Amino acid sequence: MSRRYLFSSESVTEGHPDKICDQISDTILDALLAQDPTSRVAAEVVVNTGLVLITGEITSKAQVNYVNLARQKIAEIGYTDAVNGFCSNSCSVLVALDEQSADIAQGVDTAHETREKSSEEIFDSTGAGDQGIMFGFACNETPELMPLPISLAHRISRRLAAVRKTGQLAYLRPDGKTQVTIAYEDGRPVGIDTILISTQHAPTIGDITDEKAVQAKIREDLWSAVVEPVFADIEVKPDAQTRFLVNPTGKFVIGGPQGDSGLTGRKIIVDTYGGYSRHGGGAFSGKDPTKVDRSAAYACRYVAKNIVAAGLADKCEVQLSYAIGVARPVSILVETFGTGKIDEDRLLELVQQNFELRPAGIIHAFNLRNLPAERGGRFYQDVAAYGHLGRNDLDLPWEKTDKADILKQALNQPVSATV
Repeated sequence: MSRRYLFSSESVTEGHPDKICDQISDTILDALLAQDPTSRVAAEVVVNTGLVLITGEITSKAQVNYVNLARQKIAEIGYTDAVNGFCSNSCSVLVALDEQSADIAQGVDTAHETREKSSEEIFDSTGAGDQGIMFGFACNETPELMPLPISLAHRISRRLAAVRKTGQLAYLRPDGKTQVTIAYEDGRPVGIDTILISTQHAPTIGDITDEKAVQAKIREDLWSAVVEPVFADIEVKPDAQTRFLVNPTGKFVIGGPQGDSGLTGRKIIVDTYGGYSRHGGGAFSGKDPTKVDRSAAYACRYVAKNIVAAGLADKCEVQLSYAIGVARPVSILVETFGTGKIDEDRLLELVQQNFELRPAGIIHAFNLRNLPAERGGRFYQDVAAYGHLGRNDLDLPWEKTDKADILKQALNQPVSATV
């Protein structure tokens, strides 16, 4: 029997209070790794009206100015005028950092396998920085092999920031949220049910001062400057039945840290698959790659994406679990939701044969400690907004499909171009 249902995912702009924190945390990580690739970092940031608090645990030989890093990132996001309620030059920046626990460090420095078995495997030498479970997902709904709702929500958020920064819609301010609801039939997207944009804005637009007139102008501008360009190359487009909601409260002038406090790691579903796939619970931003919350989640995505790119499944979810101080995963699960072209036990064998899933192996495969020179010292901070996954605008190692052909060859299947 045919089944029709709605599924929604949200995104936020880089000026959202939680995303300010994520970006500052990852800017700190970038700066530390650039000087000392072995830095152990768990940087947490809190923002509120006129306040930035940098806390957490950091062990590093690097010397960085945390206050300047925070102010520079806040200015880059767009908070450069006190009229927005938060300003890079005038906010207070407090630093309260400690070093990584020695009990944790010993398990990362020398993994259980090395301590117990004197293993000569180089990737057995580094233990996981914590216990936990991580998920990765891919599906063939979009060219980047991501679920359509979160893909569109991110595209709208990025476009919203772009028209603000270029001055095309100069009255917009940095804070904003988007949400897209997709209609599905039998598991495939067939229509756009609702597009929701909430964006911070100036109280007046030119000579328009009436609140209702301001909102009408914003709605008109967002449709032509944001929504239409985003959907120009999308197969599933808005139609006459699509609801378009803009600032449903009536206005959104007070925003950013003035309107709501922010905290690192509070947008984990925005960072991943928009709720379409499961999430292990650990946040990404501010964590160095020995923390498997981050690096293993990237590895799960890499495995799932290559399986889908190889045509072995239409949807694939990979789960890994780790024990603190132990290098090898405690468990590996591959789930294809009935879309797999081969047995899932065979898929699991292929994963075990072709993917390195120990923390040191993941770090090595993705080069997660040595920042790409061509990125000018930027890497983690660039994924701290608009998603860590499915980013075709960035050259991310976990988004490559270079294992897809190997998977096909292992199954004696004809090789064709990957996504």
